[in-house]
Amino acid sequence: MREKLQNVGLPLLFWFLVWELTARWVGKELILPAPEAVARSLATLAGTGDFWRAAAATLLRILAGFGVGAVLGTALGAATAASRWCDRLFSPALRAVRTVPVVSFILLLYFSLPTARVPVAVAALMALPVVWRSARQGIAAADPLLLELAGAYRFGRAKTLRLVYLPAAAPALTAGWETALGLAWKSGVAAEVLCQPRWAAGTGLQSAKAYLDTAGVVAWTVVIVLMSLAVEGVLKWALHRWRRGYER
Repeated sequence: MREKLQNVGLPLLFWFLVWELTARWVGKELILPAPEAVARSLATLAGTGDFWRAAAATLLRILAGFGVGAVLGTALGAATAASRWCDRLFSPALRAVRTVPVVSFILLLYFSLPTARVPVAVAALMALPVVWRSARQGIAAADPLLLELAGAYRFGRAKTLRLVYLPAAAPALTAGWETALGLAWKSGVAAEVLCQPRWAAGTGLQSAKAYLDTAGVVAWTVVIVLMSLAVEGVLKWALHRWRRGYER
């Protein structure tokens, strides 16, 4: 408990004091609202049903996009690691997706998808190449001696995957999934800000900005960060348990 206080509580207290002192020095809420102004804005938002509906809709969109990107990325990583032809076919396109700016995808998808689905597609596209690369590298790192041993004992594909490939790929996969989740959050919320679905945290951000409500912008940002940290914590816990199952 003491260690957690030192590692988490003290840094948070330090930056909270920096924020408070800087806001007092600036003296203009439009430029930098004080913590109490943001707290009041948060309390006002939390008292409305629209806020909870918007937060829930954003959470579901990001999770859906991340899930699609993670599943497709893992499958394509396995395929490109196992087949040279698959590697030649898919790798250039996935590398291109990784380099295209997020805004370009948002604008292109805006013309072809309903506004509520654009953040899902953008989150999936941002997560896809990251997971693909980690899965490909992890599977390619499987020990050749273990693979030879699995062949000697005539392991089936499922057993070889479970006992050789997945333990080898677990470290790279967990790192890739965690990174992809962060990208999915950032890109998904950015898509909401530009596309403005009816119920979305990004729409709340844009609305607060339009009314020059800086405290509201910070309040919505705090909500998005807290949701992101909560989901990331659950994912890390699940991945830690999964990796421990292979390390036993």
